[in-house]
Amino acid sequence: MRAVVIDRLLSEREVPLGLAVGEHPEPRVGPGELGVEVQAAGCNFSDLLIAQGRYQVKPALPFVLGAELAGTVYEVGAGVEGFAPGDRVLAAPGTGAFAERASIRAERALRMPEKLDFAEGAAFQITYPTAYAALVDRCALERAETLLIHAAAGGVGLAAVQIGAALGARVIAAAGGAEKCAIALAHGAAHAIDCAQQDFVARVRELTQGRGADVIYDPVGGELTSRSLRCIAWKGRLVVIGFASGEIPKLELNRVLLKNIAVTGLHWSAYPEREPRRVAEIFDALFALRAEGRIRPLVSGRHALEEVALALSALASRRSHGKLVLEPQRAAR
Repeated sequence: MRAVVIDRLLSEREVPLGLAVGEHPEPRVGPGELGVEVQAAGCNFSDLLIAQGRYQVKPALPFVLGAELAGTVYEVGAGVEGFAPGDRVLAAPGTGAFAERASIRAERALRMPEKLDFAEGAAFQITYPTAYAALVDRCALERAETLLIHAAAGGVGLAAVQIGAALGARVIAAAGGAEKCAIALAHGAAHAIDCAQQDFVARVRELTQGRGADVIYDPVGGELTSRSLRCIAWKGRLVVIGFASGEIPKLELNRVLLKNIAVTGLHWSAYPEREPRRVAEIFDALFALRAEGRIRPLVSGRHALEEVALALSALASRRSHGKLVLEPQRAAR
């Protein structure tokens, strides 16, 4: 079958242009697993890091890249109940999604709601529960609180914009460029800050009459994290989602002390092992919000599997917004 195979770790210079489709044996479907015909696979910044061996999860070589997928069950492994061939499912296996077929643990699979098509399902599995768990579990976001979201037009950022607005928060979206700001505003943000033109610290202070943001959602890291502490409210909460900047920041803990703030982290991929019951609760809440039309994944690009380098290049250079997906059945342009 066709798949994006990593048989050696790539250098930072090689990713993503060194990624390509090759032939790979079809996966064997073992006990407790489902065989899934992949209809769409979501692209994530973590895919770039995994290909370089720079992510916290380091699969054994060789492996098929791709962390999340949506597709149709074609085989049910021994001991699996509740699924049948033909079922539409979404899952986040961590690896294996950038291929025509994948085998996944049945316990990690979810039936796709009718409201989602395959591309939306592939765009839903990581970003939306990440944003929900960060805002609800880690920050206890309350109605009418001010929520500052960095990289607000990206995958996890735009999911947070939608969820924050759905939960009744006043969302301030920070993004690079007028187009990305317009996207965030269209998806529920009350205000948008063009970080290419404005100092977000000063603008947040202005929008909050000097009080600062109650919750700050940070998927970027680097200098942006420490600067965020300059516009956070008394007893505010900053949640770290990731380090898209490539730099892990060092915090000025005097600011944490002086403002009585909390700095917390969200590692969503650890939830299935550590809190499986909470995973089910979070997806129930998200599916309910989707059924009500209050959240919806923005799929901004649909690419053939052979266009993996093109899609991940757009992601790496921050030229994309929303989510990009690969569709193995789509013909390359």
